[in-house]
Amino acid sequence: MPPITTTSAVRRRAAALWGRLPLRIRLVAGFAAAMLLVLTAAGAFVYLRVQYALDLRLNEDLAEQSAQLRAAATTSAGPRDAPLLPHGQYYQLLDTSNRVLASAPGLPRPSLLRPAELRTALRAPLREDRGELLPISDRPLRLLAVPLHPGATTATGPAVALVAVRRDQRDEALRELIGQLALAQLAALAVASLVGYRLARAALVPVERYRTQAAQIAAGATGVRLSVPPGSHDEVARLGRTLNDMLTALETALERERRFVADASHELRTPLTLLSTELELALRRTRSTTELEDVVRRAAADTQDLINLADTLLRVGTPADPARVADTSVDVTELLATITDRYRATTAGRLLHVQVAPGLLVHGDAAALGQTLTNLFDNAVRHGAGPITVHADTLGAAVRIVVHDEGPGIEPGFLPHATERFTRADTARTTPGTGLGLSLVDAIVTAHHGELRICSRGLHHRTARRFDHDCEHPTSGTTITVLISSSC
Repeated sequence: MPPITTTSAVRRRAAALWGRLPLRIRLVAGFAAAMLLVLTAAGAFVYLRVQYALDLRLNEDLAEQSAQLRAAATTSAGPRDAPLLPHGQYYQLLDTSNRVLASAPGLPRPSLLRPAELRTALRAPLREDRGELLPISDRPLRLLAVPLHPGATTATGPAVALVAVRRDQRDEALRELIGQLALAQLAALAVASLVGYRLARAALVPVERYRTQAAQIAAGATGVRLSVPPGSHDEVARLGRTLNDMLTALETALERERRFVADASHELRTPLTLLSTELELALRRTRSTTELEDVVRRAAADTQDLINLADTLLRVGTPADPARVADTSVDVTELLATITDRYRATTAGRLLHVQVAPGLLVHGDAAALGQTLTNLFDNAVRHGAGPITVHADTLGAAVRIVVHDEGPGIEPGFLPHATERFTRADTARTTPGTGLGLSLVDAIVTAHHGELRICSRGLHHRTARRFDHDCEHPTSGTTITVLISSSC
């Protein structure tokens, strides 16, 4: 037994078939269907208007003949076989039994009215057609039956006056109109479909070009961009420019990640090489317990360096939890107090001036913001000189944190690259570090929708421009400013 095909299955098959058609074919098909509806509606309107005009003419002729027949039927005293209307006009006089009392020469003697139609005509005027427009009838007629004695059912003599006109010319005109409209609609539909197809093909040429170039990019080509006409500003051109911007951003991000992986591999290779070398040297000859303990301590120190570097890399990759940034309130005043107390005990009195306004609150991740402040203090202690000052207050709708030291400052050429991963100034290469501190700070501040400013030797560098406030700090030394929108 064959499976029963449901309506939903048929619809799914039709949808699948429709989806496999080329887009230009679907566009032309939709356009042609819409044009067919419009042309059909316009043709139907024209047909109905012409039909109304022709029917109005026929009805006027019938009304005139009916008036003449009724007048002749009521005034004629001669025999009923004498013509009541001029030659060529059709008429019949009927009694209440539907018998023909008088008729025009050439008409059949049986009544042209059916019994049910006669009963209606005895009460009110009745208009009926005989013969169809299509297929063509031998003798198409339009009838008008008018009661001579409205409401009478037993009157003697004529009761209904019936006149008729032929519809040959009217029907021929309508048939010719239908043919002309059909031909005109087919021609218009063909022209519209052809024009629609050419327009759709011309509109989709850039899309096909984009697809070809995108396939090249997917195959591994680099530096390829979509060909967008410089003077075009339509939707396809705007799409091409947006895709080019996206490709540029993707290539930049990919290059940045490749450089990050290469730099991370380089940074990881050094402690791993030292660890491997120390272990190999320790195994070359028999050593005392004290020597073995010393090797294990150095290996543990190198291992800890690896752990710290790996932890920093993870933090650079995921600087802050978006949920915490949006929902958690952080007391910056308390956070600064905790960190500055720790550095006071370890910097031999270099952290001299701390000015923190009370009640500084921001939305953010407390652990990430603590890492930011720790990195700023580490940089000031490791690379700066003289006293370190910390200032925190509100500036408009932002909380401002300023860390300043009186060191030699950052080289002007290195300042724009200070937040890039694994970048270190020439003067800092002899000190411990990996070049990830300011990069991590920038990532955390960006995740908190803030702004990082690095100012040194009279030069200013802003990693983002989210606040319009000017910098306020001494012109000497190095000043790092963090601005984060306040929560209150």
